[in-house]
Amino acid sequence: MTYTVRLDEIGKDDLALAGGKGANLGELSLAGLPVPPGFVVTTGAYDAFVEASGFKEEIVALASPPETEDANAFEAAAGEIRALFSGGEVPAELAQEIRLAYGELGESPVAVRSSATAEDLAGASFAGQQETYLNVLGMGALMGAIRDCWASLWTARAMAYRARQGIGAEDVSLAVVVQRMVESRAAGVLFTANPANGRRDQASISAAWGLGESVVGGSVTPDSIVVDKESGRVISRETADKEVMTVYSGSGTEERPVPEGRRKQPVLDDATAAELARYGARIEGHFGSPQDIEWALAEDDFFIVQARPITALPEPMADPPTDWSVPDPKGMYARASIVEQMPDPLTPLFADLVQDAVPRSLRKLMNGFFGEDSVGENDLGFPLINGYAYYYYRLATFWWLLFKMPSAVRLLTSSRANGGQARWREYAHPRYAGLVENREARPVDDMPAGDLLAGVEELLEAGAEYYTSVQTIIPLAAISEIMFTQFYERLVRREGDPPAQTFLLGFDSLPIRAEKSLHDLGTWTRDHPELAGALESTTSERALELLQRTEPPAGVDEETWNEWRSRFQVHLDRYGHTVYNLDFATPVPADDPAPLFDTLGFYVRGEGQNPYERQGRTASRREAAALAVSSRLDVPRQRVFGTLLQWAQSVAPMREDALSDVGLAWPLMRRMLLELGRRLRDTGAIEEGSDVFWLGRDELQSAADSLDAGQTWLDSLAEAVEERKMLWRGQRRATPPQLLPEDSWFMVLQGLMPAASDEQAGDTIRGVGASQGRITAPANVLHSSEDFGRMRPGEVLVAGITTPAWTPLFAVASAVVTDVGGPLSHSSIVAREYGIPAVLGTGVATRRIRTGQTIQVDGDAGTVTLLDGTSEAVGSPATETASRARSKPGAKKPVLFGLAAGALVAAAVWWRHRRSS
Repeated sequence: MTYTVRLDEIGKDDLALAGGKGANLGELSLAGLPVPPGFVVTTGAYDAFVEASGFKEEIVALASPPETEDANAFEAAAGEIRALFSGGEVPAELAQEIRLAYGELGESPVAVRSSATAEDLAGASFAGQQETYLNVLGMGALMGAIRDCWASLWTARAMAYRARQGIGAEDVSLAVVVQRMVESRAAGVLFTANPANGRRDQASISAAWGLGESVVGGSVTPDSIVVDKESGRVISRETADKEVMTVYSGSGTEERPVPEGRRKQPVLDDATAAELARYGARIEGHFGSPQDIEWALAEDDFFIVQARPITALPEPMADPPTDWSVPDPKGMYARASIVEQMPDPLTPLFADLVQDAVPRSLRKLMNGFFGEDSVGENDLGFPLINGYAYYYYRLATFWWLLFKMPSAVRLLTSSRANGGQARWREYAHPRYAGLVENREARPVDDMPAGDLLAGVEELLEAGAEYYTSVQTIIPLAAISEIMFTQFYERLVRREGDPPAQTFLLGFDSLPIRAEKSLHDLGTWTRDHPELAGALESTTSERALELLQRTEPPAGVDEETWNEWRSRFQVHLDRYGHTVYNLDFATPVPADDPAPLFDTLGFYVRGEGQNPYERQGRTASRREAAALAVSSRLDVPRQRVFGTLLQWAQSVAPMREDALSDVGLAWPLMRRMLLELGRRLRDTGAIEEGSDVFWLGRDELQSAADSLDAGQTWLDSLAEAVEERKMLWRGQRRATPPQLLPEDSWFMVLQGLMPAASDEQAGDTIRGVGASQGRITAPANVLHSSEDFGRMRPGEVLVAGITTPAWTPLFAVASAVVTDVGGPLSHSSIVAREYGIPAVLGTGVATRRIRTGQTIQVDGDAGTVTLLDGTSEAVGSPATETASRARSKPGAKKPVLFGLAAGALVAAAVWWRHRRSS
């Protein structure tokens, strides 16, 4: 049997023979790349050694994974296996073949590297899991190094890694690569894509003096160079102070100090870095994917000593923006109101449609209040700054709106048809729901492409107008709660009385009804153990597949399965339109139920609060407190207390109902756009149906016209789509200022914005205490609905902002912390309903807090304390550079707003009370 094979006789298909590293190096050698000569001691040699020694079954038994993936659990097994290899006998035939192959290399110093069959693959690199021995000289040393490489297949770290990857002990073997050593003056690592930003057009080089082990092992800070792959131009360079280097030492290697004159000298000049990048591009092209390459430079020649696929490369992104200049330096730009529901940069299609729809609906509302042409087209807008949406006001318009605020409040509180509640209940909601219902009656598959786009524009216009009408409900809820709270705290409350929020809790709203529906589904599922078990073993990514699957899982009867599917679908039909993000590129629960499936699991396992019991307790406390307080008041205070309380209680649930239904059109719009995307994909215009969201409105209109004209093949827009995605990902890393321009006088209004400073430092983060209480627990930072499955009962929910679609998570969270929000936001209202502390509007929570970090949330003081050491901002330095100061930490924005609003409407409310009595 052949136990050794020369590297230049091995190709990429010889994985089972040569292991991942050997197969890759052989392939590179066959391709004519500068690979040091050598040979592979094949997996057959390893198998022959184990067979001759008679301990194969014992190894498999020792290495069978326990119920853990912790390397410490494998330590004892690793020690026993190492002892077995030390005592094993190498068959004479095998040893002789290795001696002959080594002789062909001139018995010179060699590098001996392990090469496992489950190593250096696209799905699992196993980097660093087995051993490498350098500067091995002589047959005795070579055989010892080979034996040690064989044993390294069973280190505790390697066994734990395979357990995480689901690779069984009986499924692995190991080859050994033996190569002539390169006397390198410099070495390092080349990534043929930039791991910092995912850019495939950039190569990233780490370089140090001496052998590459100092770079791979992390004993030296190497030079970092980024090269544009197409032109070879060096984009950036950081030259490190390289204190040590790895060099030959007799038989082996050692670390020595770098001579003083070379420590801060660049290892590679621009031309040499460009040459190395060209080698990288050639290797990447050969293998067809980005590569992680170890290289060495001997004299003036490069050698490739290892290449493997990059297994954890982020999607490409542009640099985060740092320039927040605005088109009109004298205008006012603010991120508030509807913009709070757009936490990310907008995708191109949504941006094109919403930029006209939002200001048009605002002008319609204001002109309806104050008379035709009160607000002109240029008086306000909805522009994008670095991809983020802002409200824009001409300063004259801003002052005019402030002047008109009292009359606006009077109209909002009116019971007439254009009053806030009547406008929403009798006009905005019925009109919006009716339009959606009419549109849903038309089969999407049969509609011409142009009609699909026109329908989306009509629905988004209606959604924007509806949200504008919701803006008449939100201030009503704010004003009514503030006025009741101020009156109660100043003129009614005595020591021992409950806080004002007690009187406003325990009512039904759409998010609470959705929670009850999900709880009911979870309870029903738990009553069917076979079904519950099948769902528990299913990942949330398969939730949509489950709904569409007619055949029940093993052990579940067909009737139960169909009933569960029907119940889940009913829930989605009723509540699946709530949005996580108003940008319609983000799926809603109706078309991606994975986040709901994750939260359903809480109820199936019996975790989380029972919403009926919680609401019953809350309502009982509310009614008892209201009766007790009212009964001891004098008649004037009793009347005002009752009037203000009734007003606040009637508006608060309506606010949540109104906000939750903003997304009524979103499932239908997404179906229509994805149908358009499917047709464009079939014509070659885009690569995926979902790429339709990354087209501009005019591009999509032109493509729709071409489709309706019968064209079957369109010019590809794939390159433009990828560029826009890359730009968007970079923009998403930035923190948009709440107000612009940042050097304007109206920055004094920062305290009224929904987020505090984003430059808070130290162990205490300040925000707004929006729900009382104090809790100490581990944090879980969730950036989107895709992260819902990571939430565990008792953790603190940390998010940028929450919408009604996030409500199910409040049932298991111990507290809530957000970047954006205030005491009258959704997060606050729901947190109070659940009786958990909330600190909102911190500006920095998602960047300063780490998942798993223990924090103390104090909803009374409005602080979050980091208890296990000072937290550094999560993200890259570029993210921090992109950040800007917003306001003084802990600004009392709700109090300022409350006092101002209360003063403006006190007379209107009192007059309303007098008329009703």
